[in-house]
Amino acid sequence: MQNVEPIPKCLIFIDKEGNWYHKGAPMVHKPFILDFYRNLFMDEHGRCVIQWDGKLCEVDVEDTPIVVRSVERPSEGERRKVILVLSDETREELDLDSLWIGSENVLYAKVRQGAMPARFLRPAYYQLMKLLQYDETSGTYFIDVDGRRKTLLPAS
Repeated sequence: MQNVEPIPKCLIFIDKEGNWYHKGAPMVHKPFILDFYRNLFMDEHGRCVIQWDGKLCEVDVEDTPIVVRSVERPSEGERRKVILVLSDETREELDLDSLWIGSENVLYAKVRQGAMPARFLRPAYYQLMKLLQYDETSGTYFIDVDGRRKTLLPAS
């Protein structure tokens, strides 16, 4: 078994809805949270880490450090795409291949160029599910974005 170097805890917790807490108290100062998001990454051992002032600390996360708050469907010419609005107030195009359904039918996608998982909050989930279609031949559900299909299979 590989020896993993310990990282001190930040005493920060992110719940499954994307709410931040420090020592159990809600963090409400949005600019401060956004600064943390800009310095947040997943290390090679799958830990959620903040790099701040040249130092690292580990964040405790209930599910994913970033959540998808909403889904937008802008059109650019003939192309229709899906834009994810994330809890760090960034927007990025959905990578259809990165979608998966986890336990309890929770929808996830990879964000930040595939470096981090993001959980869809209920409003975003329902917005994306407006694109859901049923293939009677195969008996499967899929999402079609700009002519590309992604079959959605529940977690087994």
